Amino acid sequence: MVDWERRLANETPFYRRLFDEVGARRVLDVACGTGHHAALFCTWGLEVEGADVSPAMLARCRTLHGESEKLHWIERSFDQAPKAGGIFDAVICVGNSLSTVADLSAAGRVLAAMLAALWPGGAGVVQVLNLWRLAEGQTQWQKCKRTQAGGGDRIILKGIRRVGTRGFVDVADLKLVGGDVEPAFRAATLLALEADDLRAAALLGGAAEPSFFGGYHHEPYERAHSPDLIMVCRKCCA
Repeated sequence: MVDWERRLANETPFYRRLFDEVGARRVLDVACGTGHHAALFCTWGLEVEGADVSPAMLARCRTLHGESEKLHWIERSFDQAPKAGGIFDAVICVGNSLSTVADLSAAGRVLAAMLAALWPGGAGVVQVLNLWRLAEGQTQWQKCKRTQAGGGDRIILKGIRRVGTRGFVDVADLKLVGGDVEPAFRAATLLALEADDLRAAALLGGAAEPSFFGGYHHEPYERAHSPDLIMVCRKCCA
C-alpha cells in the first residue's frame, strides 16, 4: 500500500544532503523490508547492504532489486551489529521499524548496534511515526485500496491508533467473493517512542548530540503535531 515512487522522491533530497555531508560510500539499511531505500542508494553509486531478520523479505528484495557487487542482502536482526564493525559511512533504520521493539531497552540495543556499524564521524538515521500526535484511543484511518491480490478482488483498509505508550496498526482485508465478503483482520503493536528516549540511547551508544526533525524537509520536531520523528546522529570521533 506504499506509493514508493512518491515516497522516495520526497525523501531523496534529505538523504542526498546527509550522505554528501559525511562523504558516504558505504551504507547499511537495517530492517530493510522490501529494500527500496537500499536499492535507491545503490543507483547513486554507493555500496549498500540491506539487512533484515526475515528470509522471505530478503528473497523479495532479491526478486525486486537483484543483487550485485554493490548491493548485498544479509539475514540479520537489527539489534545485531555486523561482524566487521565500524565500516559504514551511514546507517539507517526507517519505515517505523524501530517502533516494533518490545521496550526502550530493546530500542537502545538497536541504536547501539547501528552506531557500532559506523566509522567515527559516520551518520545514523532513525525514522518512526510520531504516535504522540494521535488523540488517544481514536483510530485514524489512513488508506483504503481496492486491489487484485491472492487470487481475488480485495478491499484493504489500514488505520492507526494510540493507547497510552502503545500504537496499533489495524488492517482489514476484505475479499470479495460473488456478492459476499470474506473478512480477515490483523493488527501490529508499536512502541510510542519519545525524542528524549532516542537521544539518551544514542548518547549512551557513542553518538554526539543528535538532531531531531518532524519530516524529511528538516521541519522542527513538534511532539503534538509532527507526522514523523526523525533522529540524525553522528558517531563520536573520540
